[in-house]
Parts: sequence; structure tokens; C-alpha cells
Amino acid sequence: MTTLALFDPADIQRVLCIVAHPDDMEYGASAAVAEWTARGIEVSYLLLTAGEAGIRDRSPVEVGPMRSEEQREACEIVGVSRLTILDMPDGLIEHSIETRRRIAHEIREARPDAIFTMTWDLEAGWGLNHADHRATGLAVVDAIRDADNPWLFPEQLTSGLTAWKTTWLLATAHRPDHAIEVSEESLERGIASLAAHREYLAALTDHPTPHDLVTGVLTAGGEQAGVPYALPVHAYRMG
Repeated sequence: MTTLALFDPADIQRVLCIVAHPDDMEYGASAAVAEWTARGIEVSYLLLTAGEAGIRDRSPVEVGPMRSEEQREACEIVGVSRLTILDMPDGLIEHSIETRRRIAHEIREARPDAIFTMTWDLEAGWGLNHADHRATGLAVVDAIRDADNPWLFPEQLTSGLTAWKTTWLLATAHRPDHAIEVSEESLERGIASLAAHREYLAALTDHPTPHDLVTGVLTAGGEQAGVPYALPVHAYRMG
């Protein structure tokens, strides 16, 4: 049964994807990114951390640069034009004024029409949500409003940088009310982008294959939207 309306990206020219770690966008959302970059939409990624604490038996000094490089490859596969990785501590992101400030600055620079982020709920489809995902999602919600208010973080508004209003917030794995249709080609690019995180996935011995995981997410979304493949999202129109 069709339960999700298809999201229309007709008025979207620029997108900023804001997540906590390398690989966070690759669990289905990067296929939607591939779909949109193929249509000429400019997409940038902002990662708050390098995911340096993500492999239990390897040093963060080694893991951070490795995961950053894997993310660069994943971005290239889906046509992402700009990747920014901040230096916040993996596993310790806080929903704080400082986090909001740094995200607002990136929003004002990128000037996106839409922003992707992950669910900030405690309970997600895979179980209890990671602390970094929760803090990042909440900070993104607030920073979108902060970026539009010239009286917040006014020290940023120099050298041509201005307040910016983002129209859409698209939250993945978050009580979906819309779906973004993707082609089979975009599905394959989404799978390849997750597979680019080779060393990270190799450390997760019980992880599904990129093919099975991404195909499962997008097939289930397609069934809800009445199309072969789609990414479920909650689309918030920001006021």
C-alpha cells in the first residue's frame, strides 16, 4: 500500500548534508544524493567528526585519516562537490551553543535550499540511536534557525557572509512522511558509496553487505511510495 508521498526537488538547487561520522550518509541517503547530483543539484557534505573512535582495536590517530579518505571516495562516487570534516571529538558531540555556531557558519557559507541529517530520536529503526547522531540532529534543527537570524552569531556576518534561510530539513530514519525516488543507477551508486568504507566495514564482522543493506532500505521505501526504489524521509518545511 502506498503511504508516502514523493518529495519534489524541483525548487532545490543546493543541498547540505550534515551528519556526525563518515558513513552516516551511506545507509541509503547517498543514493538520493546520487539521484540529485545527476540532475544538476549541487550537494555538499559536512561531517562533525572524522569517526576516529569508530574501530575498537585501532588507534584514533590512524583511524581518523583513514575514514576521512574513505568518505572522500564515497563522495566522489555520488557526485558530491564539497566535503568538510570538522574536528569535533568522535563519540562526544554535544548539543551545545558551540556546535550550533559551527553548523550555522557552514549553512551560511553553503546557502542550501535543503539540509539532510539523521534522526535525533533515542530509538531508531536499528535500536538505540548513537549519542552523536542524537546531538547532531538536534543541533542541526537549531542551527538552521540560527543561520537565518542575523542577531545570532553576528561575528560570522563579514566578508559577504549573510544570514541564510534553508527551506527544507530532510531527516532520514525519522518517522517518514515522504520518499525521494531514486533510479536503479542511483541505487547502485549508493551501494558503491557504502562499499567505499572498506576498512571500517571490515571491522564490523556482523554488518550486512552494502548491497543487501542499501537495497533493503530503498526497496522498502519504494514499496511505501509506489515506486521501485525510494529513500524514506521526514520533510520539514522550515518556517
